[in-house]
Amino acid sequence: MEQVRYGIIGCGMMGQEHMRNIALLPEASVAAYFEPDDGMAALAGAIAPAARRVASVADLLAVDELDCLLIVSPNFCHVAQMEEIAAIRPLPLLVEKPLFTDPDDTIKLATFRDAYPAPIWVAMEYRYMPVISEFLSKADAATGGVKQLSIREHRFPFLEKVGDWNRFNRFTGGTFVEKCCHFFDLMRLTMGAEPVRIMASASQSVNHLTEAYDGEVPDIIDSGYALVDFDNGTRAMLELCMFAEGSAYQEELSAVGPSGKIEAFVPGPGRFWPDHLGPAPVAKLVTSPRHPQGPETHDIPVDPTLLEAGDHNGSTFYQHQKFVSIVRGTGTPDVTLIDGWAAVAMGIAAQESARTGQAVDPMRWMPPSSG
Repeated sequence: MEQVRYGIIGCGMMGQEHMRNIALLPEASVAAYFEPDDGMAALAGAIAPAARRVASVADLLAVDELDCLLIVSPNFCHVAQMEEIAAIRPLPLLVEKPLFTDPDDTIKLATFRDAYPAPIWVAMEYRYMPVISEFLSKADAATGGVKQLSIREHRFPFLEKVGDWNRFNRFTGGTFVEKCCHFFDLMRLTMGAEPVRIMASASQSVNHLTEAYDGEVPDIIDSGYALVDFDNGTRAMLELCMFAEGSAYQEELSAVGPSGKIEAFVPGPGRFWPDHLGPAPVAKLVTSPRHPQGPETHDIPVDPTLLEAGDHNGSTFYQHQKFVSIVRGTGTPDVTLIDGWAAVAMGIAAQESARTGQAVDPMRWMPPSSG
């Protein structure tokens, strides 16, 4: 095919980031999109003026020239839209995280997985941030085999979304699902193992407490910890705080093993960095061997054009580069439906542990064997 032509479902803030990054790829373009909100649709049309706006998912699937599909709708819409696509026109599919939000959806997902004939890629952008890609590629060599992993995210509160759907657990799956599935995915990837026990403590401490929507106060947590034990004896910890946008770095990853330590420091979106503080921080990778002692620090800059195109340190662009190759028939998805499913299962377990105060086995929601 001369050019990979996308059909997009959902053109809110993240959908527009995808569109800006697709526009940077000469071998890809957006052919059509479904976005029910007129304001968001107008912004999307300005990014991709040649793309056609359609009135429904069914209308999108009727556009002949599509080569692939991208779902960037609100979290709770994903599974039903995937089922509709499977029933009408199962094209190569990129689905934004989280893959699903309702634990009961696992039955539907198993049926979908076993029947869908085209490649499926779950959008886990954090894997493709340049500094995190370096961290992942060097972790085993720098540590001698990772035994402990710590991930800290200190960031801004949830942003406003159309219809305020991201204020409520029933629409998001809960913060450990909506936001933190990225980090649970990185844990599985770094450890090369499956989770067997999750313990979490979390609360809604500061954010959204004075807000009300149709008389209902938001119930999403804004801070907490999650501790994960893996089946190979390793363990990982997540620390989340969503009222810490004053931090120089939004994410900090630290992996330790018998030979040393490796750390990644990831700045937040440049558009939120105050002008009076000067240039925004640059991502850093630090390796600290035990012998000889002495940390080595390396800046991992990102192309300014990619930083301008989105809030994820260039990762959305690199993800689409790889996905376009899949659509052209080269290779297999990096982030499979099983990966996306497992990350949500870990988030559900963390939500349940925080609610009950008990350790939870995430295998209750993990993917069953195919068949």
